[in-house]
Parts: sequence; structure tokens; C-alpha cells
Amino acid sequence: MKINRSTGILSSDILAIMKGVDFEFSFAFQPIVNADTREVISFEALVRGPNGEPATDVFSHVDEGNLFGFDQACRIKAIHMASRLKLRKQLNINLLPFGSYQTGMNIRATLRASENFGFPIENIVFEVTESEMLTDHRRLIDIIKMYQEFGFQTAIDDFGTGYSGLKLLVEYQPNYVKLDRHLIADIHTNEIKQTVVQGIGFICKKLGVGLMAEGVEKFEEFSWLRATGVNLFQGYYFAHPAFESLPEVDASLFSS
Repeated sequence: MKINRSTGILSSDILAIMKGVDFEFSFAFQPIVNADTREVISFEALVRGPNGEPATDVFSHVDEGNLFGFDQACRIKAIHMASRLKLRKQLNINLLPFGSYQTGMNIRATLRASENFGFPIENIVFEVTESEMLTDHRRLIDIIKMYQEFGFQTAIDDFGTGYSGLKLLVEYQPNYVKLDRHLIADIHTNEIKQTVVQGIGFICKKLGVGLMAEGVEKFEEFSWLRATGVNLFQGYYFAHPAFESLPEVDASLFSS
């Protein structure tokens, strides 16, 4: 049974997954921008409580027993909300630790949600943190490659915080690498960070991987990164996450 768009009824299997999570949660959305076109290219879905409470409140209800169901429910709800908000850009969704290990069931749930809500799978970007790779490196590499084969895009989040980054790029080339805030903070005044980011940028360019700076909070950070060749950005400088809505980005921020 597919969704009835006039009544908003969901397919029975999607409803079963949603009912399997016995606590409420929602999402805030934060834009990702392309400085070349001065446009929003994607929104990252960030877990929040039902009234906008922080993600830590939600994860206090998650344990080993319900992690897999919660991971599935997160994907479904993020896609549902993006569709309801008429999102026509990409949607970034975080893979939860260990939640992606039951790959077949997760992919089927995501594909069903994409079909139910009319959201193209090629517009979905799954993010995995670099540190998560240390848990079961080979297994997770195989899983992410499988996502790519199904047509989803992928990104390595928090790049630069772990110890497996370069090894990852040798074995697996995502669509995007997201530089962690630790590398971005005050980069315009830190020559060591500048050298590291320039090196990562060179590697990504050679491999055809999009390089994104996340956690940008100052114009000076944005300006230095932009001059170095980074063109994808996310952070408070452009917009804070907005609860259950898609915030706009002021075009003047690109040239302040």
C-alpha cells in the first residue's frame, strides 16, 4: 500500500517501523551552500526533540535494543518531512553508529520511504563520521559502497577528527568530504590548519571528491577558505538549524 497523497496515509510497513519507536522526535534543517552559485544545494536533517529539544535529549532514549529501529525511523521521518517541506535540493542524513550494519533492511526502508514520499534517491546524501570507520573498517566500507551502488550519495563527516581519513580516501571515494569544525575555527589566523586544509583540498581535487567546510561561523573563516578554493559551506555564519523548516540564506553573506 503506497501513500495516499490526499489523505497522507502511509504504507503499512512504514507505519510499522514508525510505531516501533516509542518516543517522539523531529528534525531541524541546516543549509549547505555553494559559494560559486550562491545557492543552497542541500539541507542536513538534524535530530531534535518533538518541541525542538537538543539531540542529546532524544538519544537518551536510544539503546542497543531500539537503535536499529530508530535509525530506520530517522531516515523515514527525515525524508517525509523534507517532502512535506517541498525540499527540491539534496537531503543530508546521518548514518547512526552501528545502525547501518543491517544494510539490506535499512536500504529497503529508505527506498520505500523515497517512493512513498516522492523524494528522489539521488538527492539523498548519507553521512558517516570518520571516527565510526574505526569500529569495523572493512564492513563499513562495503556497506557505504553498497549505498552508492543503489544511487545514494555519500559523505565523510567530521573529517580530520579521527586517524583513518587518508586510508578512507584510498579505499573509498565519497561524493563529499566535510571538514570538521576543529580544522575550520579561526583558520584565517592558523598557518598549521591552513597547510592541512590545503593538503586535503589538493587530494580531494585529484580524486574528484567535493570538499565542504562545516562549522563556519565567521566571515574571515569563509573568506580564507573561499580564496583557497573551497566552495561548499555549512555553519552558523550562513544559517542556524531551523526546527521543522528550511531556513533561507542571505546572498549578501557571500560578499560581506
